[in-house]
Amino acid sequence: MKRLFVIILAVVALLPANAAGARKIRVVATIPDLADMARRVGGDLVEVTSLATGVENIHAVPMKPSFAVLLNRADVVVLMGLEAEHAFLPGLLEAAVNPRIGRDAPGYIDCSVYVTPLEVPTRIDRALGDIHPMGNPHFNFDPVLGKAMVRAIADGLSRNYPEDAAIFRRNAAAYTETLDAWIARWQREAAPLKGKTLVSYHPDMVYFAERFGMVPFGTIEIRPGVDPTPSHVADLIERMRRAHVDVVARELSYPANLAATVAQETGAKLVELPSMAGGVPGGTDYISFVDYCVRTMVKAVTAG
Repeated sequence: MKRLFVIILAVVALLPANAAGARKIRVVATIPDLADMARRVGGDLVEVTSLATGVENIHAVPMKPSFAVLLNRADVVVLMGLEAEHAFLPGLLEAAVNPRIGRDAPGYIDCSVYVTPLEVPTRIDRALGDIHPMGNPHFNFDPVLGKAMVRAIADGLSRNYPEDAAIFRRNAAAYTETLDAWIARWQREAAPLKGKTLVSYHPDMVYFAERFGMVPFGTIEIRPGVDPTPSHVADLIERMRRAHVDVVARELSYPANLAATVAQETGAKLVELPSMAGGVPGGTDYISFVDYCVRTMVKAVTAG
């Protein structure tokens, strides 16, 4: 992989620089949620590409050579932050050789800047296998924090293109108003979720649980990014039986069989959810992604 990026480095160095002019602002987002938001905020001024399609694990998006070329030509990059993209984005940015979007550069738009993360570890040690060293980065499951993501994108675009700041802020305000209407609807529809206990495969449902009143009970993984052992699964199943846990959520990028077994062994309802927009046919943009998650979870807990 390192040799491949050395080759890419040589190739992109030969690419012509983008000419200034009337062309659209080239935005590269790491996941479809951010791409959708960037389109809403940027409107006709932007051309947006997402590195992930929505079916991947955000911690393990494949590093394709074409991504380095996209990033080389990008004006801004939009990312979740909190090291959600630690496994692929730093290497791609290094290969892209684009000073506009390097870390801490103006074109590096981190959407976690207005988010107070949950589950911030007291001890940071990669040797433990924990891939959430700055706290849980899966805040896209909370639509209220979705508004914070929109704000970060509007700020980032305005920082880079101050002459268009009024347009970005107007578009962001309109989209935020739309989100507010959906959030009020989701809060009503999600009433049956309050107090329901939840086990997920990976701890990316905690923001969803916090928003809609569910109670996280544990994860099938031992820690974020650490695969379960038979003893861990056996202990989890026993604790779930005693507590009568209501739901096992399997994020679609994680193994199916083990989650199904845990649900079957404990009598919990199995719910399968995407972890970002684009993960299911009915959830192609951010609002439809959250709506799919709410409707699917409510259907599971209210089924006979």
